[in-house]
Amino acid sequence: MQKDRFAMQVAVHLFLVKGAQVLLLRRYNTGYEDGNYSVPAGHLDGNEEVKTAAIREAKEECGIDIDPASLEMVGVMHRRSTDERIDFFVAATKWHGEIINAEPNKCDELVWVDMDKLPPNVIPYVRQALSNFKRKQWFDSFGWAPAF
Repeated sequence: MQKDRFAMQVAVHLFLVKGAQVLLLRRYNTGYEDGNYSVPAGHLDGNEEVKTAAIREAKEECGIDIDPASLEMVGVMHRRSTDERIDFFVAATKWHGEIINAEPNKCDELVWVDMDKLPPNVIPYVRQALSNFKRKQWFDSFGWAPAF
């Protein structure tokens, strides 16, 4: 008899970087963190490689195409929210097409911001992931009680 195994939600987050700036989007009408800033992101669909998911999310949310060779894996976060999650963070400095708000029903603003001057309403784990990216810290845990 096979025992059911624990399963986690897995997401990919895309840092679109232009010099010292990163693209943020303000969540709207989603039911999760609405009014707060995040980066283009989404869940893996299953049977989907992380970079493929990042490319898909870039197209769905920002209307751009990214070559897989232009993507750099920059971090992983084991996160506790309302449930337990694994988040992959991918960065790109090159893409094809003009960035647009391709999901105005889920996002009400796209804005380029200096990574050293993030708005106060950036989702906390995204803020931490951006800080990790700047420091080249590849792995982090977030939302867990401190170990003693």
